[in-house]
Amino acid sequence: MDRTMTSSADTTTEPALIALDWGTSSLRGFLMDGGARVLAERATAHGIQNLPQPGPAGFDAALAALCGDWLDAHPGLPVVAGGMVGSAQGWVEAPYVATPADATTLADRAARVETASGRPILIAPGVLHDPAGAPPDVMRGEEIQIAGALAENADWARNACIAMPGTHSKWVRVSDGRIAAFSSYMTGELFAVLKTHSLLGRLMPADREASPEDEAAAFAVGIRAAQSAGPGDLPHQLFATRTLGLTGRMPAEALAHYLSGLLIGHELRSGLALLAEMPAGTPLLLIGAPALCSRYGRGLAAFGVTPSAQLGNTAPRGLFQFATAAGLLPIGTAANTMSAP
Repeated sequence: MDRTMTSSADTTTEPALIALDWGTSSLRGFLMDGGARVLAERATAHGIQNLPQPGPAGFDAALAALCGDWLDAHPGLPVVAGGMVGSAQGWVEAPYVATPADATTLADRAARVETASGRPILIAPGVLHDPAGAPPDVMRGEEIQIAGALAENADWARNACIAMPGTHSKWVRVSDGRIAAFSSYMTGELFAVLKTHSLLGRLMPADREASPEDEAAAFAVGIRAAQSAGPGDLPHQLFATRTLGLTGRMPAEALAHYLSGLLIGHELRSGLALLAEMPAGTPLLLIGAPALCSRYGRGLAAFGVTPSAQLGNTAPRGLFQFATAAGLLPIGTAANTMSAP
């Protein structure tokens, strides 16, 4: 069942933008003022794979259910969107733009769609990194979060490494205000598949949780295993998730946390190798859900690394930067830091 959540801030400030973070499983809307402040926020489960009805009419219906009153009350406000709504399965496809990319690049290559009532919506493209001699990589939605993060600190826009934990984690190199390169890791999806659809999950009880002590210990064992791994060790170490449980060396409730630590640890080894190739002193930022970023922070601590900052939802500010770069907001609104470090 859809859930709608609303939170309000300074409602005396004049709205300037309706921003939509439209993903696979959820839709979030933000009513924002000219200072990039969120005046109101709403969310439903109407992601692109869960629309009220198929086709373009489903997108229209989802938008109306989320913020039809905002659209009616503010007929002149620009509307922008980012995320999977711009994918091939979305409302309209916004093809990937190549690295290096900044907010201006996204705005220049944005796609446009109109609602049934004729309201225009500007949709941000994703980003493609296609280095010579290596497989291509893509992101869609993360580029908006990155734009929001870089708007908060000009030093980050000049040079930063951004780790974005999630289903498909990203490690991103930012240089001169642009997304210069990135690598994706299927850490979250691998964990879900192995836990739910493999032999490893059969010993993991669904009705019992590990104690905080057992959870922390199992996660640390997984991290240490990844730290000590040699080439090709991961498949062997994955099987240890089962044998640690079979032999009673680890409580069944803690096995998922060992698996989590192992997969995150291998990702961190690779990601930190990328960070080591960047200039000395490059700040490392974490962007994502607080609980997951906290888990990554624990893993990083085992590697002797402390992130420079841990950020939450930067998408609203990123959508604001995108709208500014597209010329949809008047002169004098918050500056577009991503394209002008």
